[in-house]
Amino acid sequence: MQKRNRISTKNLVCCALLAALSVIMARWLCFATPNGVRWSADKFPLFLAGMLFGPVLGGLTGFAADFLGSLMQFGFNPLLCPPAILYGLFGGLLRHFIRKNPNILRLGLSYLLPVVLGSILYQSAALSYFYFDGTLWAGFLYYLGTRTVQFAIMLVVEVAILFLLLKTRIFTRIIPWNPGKEEKS
Repeated sequence: MQKRNRISTKNLVCCALLAALSVIMARWLCFATPNGVRWSADKFPLFLAGMLFGPVLGGLTGFAADFLGSLMQFGFNPLLCPPAILYGLFGGLLRHFIRKNPNILRLGLSYLLPVVLGSILYQSAALSYFYFDGTLWAGFLYYLGTRTVQFAIMLVVEVAILFLLLKTRIFTRIIPWNPGKEEKS
C-alpha cells in the first residue's frame, strides 16, 4: 500500500497563522506613501510557510493571505494574486537549498527569486495594466522604478528577519528544522 500524504491539522493551523500575520503586516503595520507605494514586511511569513511546510502549503498560504487581505481593502483580483503565491512556492521549492547551509547569502538568493519575478516584474506589469492612465509601457516603467527601490530595501529587511528567526531555532517545536542536515523524504 502506498502511504498518502495528508495535511496535518497542526500544519494547517500554522499556515493559517502565517497567512493572518501576513495580512496584519500588509494592512495595518505598513507605511503608505502618496505615490501609491506601500512599505510593509508582509511577504516573509509566506516564504516561511513554504520553507517549513513545502511548496503546496506555502502557495496556498500565499493565496489565502492575498485573498483575505484584498477582500478587506479593495476587493479580490485574481490577476494580482500570483506574487503572493510565488513567495510560498519558492520558499518550499528552495527549502532544501536553504537547509543545507542556512546562511544569509543562501536565504537572500532564495528570497530574491519571488521578489524579482513576482513583486517587481509581474506586479509592475499588472498594476500598470489595471491602474495607470497612460500607456502600458509608461506605467510599467513607472511601477518598475518605484517598486524596485521599495523591494530592494524590503528584501534586506525581510531576509534579516528570516535569518534571525532561523538562528533562534524557534521553529523546532513546529517542525523538525535541523540546519545543515538533509531532510528525509
